[in-house]
Amino acid sequence: MLIRISWPAGHTTATIEETPTSKALAGVLPITSTARTWGEEVYFETPVSAALEADARQVVEAGTVAFWTEGDALALPYGPTPASHGEESRLASPCNILGELEDDPRLLATVRDGDPIRVEHVTD
Repeated sequence: MLIRISWPAGHTTATIEETPTSKALAGVLPITSTARTWGEEVYFETPVSAALEADARQVVEAGTVAFWTEGDALALPYGPTPASHGEESRLASPCNILGELEDDPRLLATVRDGDPIRVEHVTD
């Protein structure tokens, strides 16, 4: 599944793998939320609740699309967070891995805390 994530200063697309969490997310798209920033991570609430999956991870590559089960939120790291050791992208806690951004993750640096953010299916 391909999704588009848009905010006032830009947008990016992401490839999402088929997982229990991504299926739940697909069922509620499109969604609009309010962006929050935490170091070099953008996250925002969704109407989805999900259990932690077996392959959940806390340290991920920049550009990973993750689902933070504790906050019912998508988490999009593009660099170090306050929890990181060095330059790694460390999420607040283990998150379900949904996919990855197609574009340069640094595009997310233009998201401001409080920005409206929209997630929708990309259709050909």
